[in-house]
Amino acid sequence: MTVENETHTLKKRFRGYFPVVIDVETAGFNAKTDALLEICAITLKMDDNGELHPASVVHYHIEPFEGANLEQEALDFIGIRDPFSPLRGAVSEQEALKEIYKLIRKEQKQADCSRAIVVAHNAQFDHSFVSAANERNKLKRVPFHPFATFDTATLSGLAYGQTVLAKACKAAGMEFDNKEAHSALYDTQQTAELFCRIVNKWKALGGWPLLDDSET
Repeated sequence: MTVENETHTLKKRFRGYFPVVIDVETAGFNAKTDALLEICAITLKMDDNGELHPASVVHYHIEPFEGANLEQEALDFIGIRDPFSPLRGAVSEQEALKEIYKLIRKEQKQADCSRAIVVAHNAQFDHSFVSAANERNKLKRVPFHPFATFDTATLSGLAYGQTVLAKACKAAGMEFDNKEAHSALYDTQQTAELFCRIVNKWKALGGWPLLDDSET
């Protein structure tokens, strides 16, 4: 990377944070009691021009944890008839999260970032379910910041005047297939692209990069 482009890094852009786009599908709204059934994570990369792009994708269907509550209305909404069906190819929360975190730590280190941060649409929801699963499984090497997030619902409200994911994507000039929605993989892909468009649009408007004090 040339001296001219040294500022075009994730480390510089997000103050040492490594953004990871997350989406979860669940069997309810209570992170402590309701099952986590699907999770997808997409890492991001920055090119030499400072443009942000999706990078690696990791996706799992997840077995309900022991004693998990399963709200039928939520299952109907996300289209899962039987959470225990072997056809889902589901793995345990622990296995899924450990594999996701392995990828995040590897790419976070490559980007020279100090900590990962969740990017999600209505991020508090996804963050709360991931945090609850971490606690249940006593995971100690969690790469994510314990409470800070980037919320694309808020950001798209600012950038495009829309807070619903489908409407925000369309306002950003993206396609959105409502038949594919409420799949963690599809929603994460759309959220990642939306976040990149917002960040890149802000850069194009002159909002970044900003000079450090030492450079002024």
